[in-house]
Amino acid sequence: MDITQLLAFSVKNKASDLHLSAGLPPMIRVHGDVRRINVEPLDHKQVHAMVYDIMNDGQRKHYEEFLEIDYSFEIDGLARFRVNAFNHQRGAGAVFRTIPSKILSLEQLNAPKIFADLALKPRGMVLVTGPTGSGKSTTLAAMVHYL
Repeated sequence: MDITQLLAFSVKNKASDLHLSAGLPPMIRVHGDVRRINVEPLDHKQVHAMVYDIMNDGQRKHYEEFLEIDYSFEIDGLARFRVNAFNHQRGAGAVFRTIPSKILSLEQLNAPKIFADLALKPRGMVLVTGPTGSGKSTTLAAMVHYL
């Protein structure tokens, strides 16, 4: 199974994340729950090849030097992904976060009116905080789109 097949499976199952880790089968996060995909565990070489093959030359150089990197990857017609590739005790690992291709409006998010008001302020700073998967990036994208 290659990375595009795993990512397509992830999107089809409405997963927010695909987790790859040497020594373990691939896993997806759906509604906060991590679920194993019913395939054999991946070894270091497999995970390394999956993340390395989709990097550009500059990203590869950074990964080789620091053994970790954050980058984005897109599969046309499927989705964009934010990728964190790293190395740990078992070997290579990566997390692919699905980035929605369609930006929802503040109205579609049922965001309070204050979000639109804040987006229109001519100066100042707005902090959007929360745990992983709580909608920070989605909220900010909607606010920027509102402008």
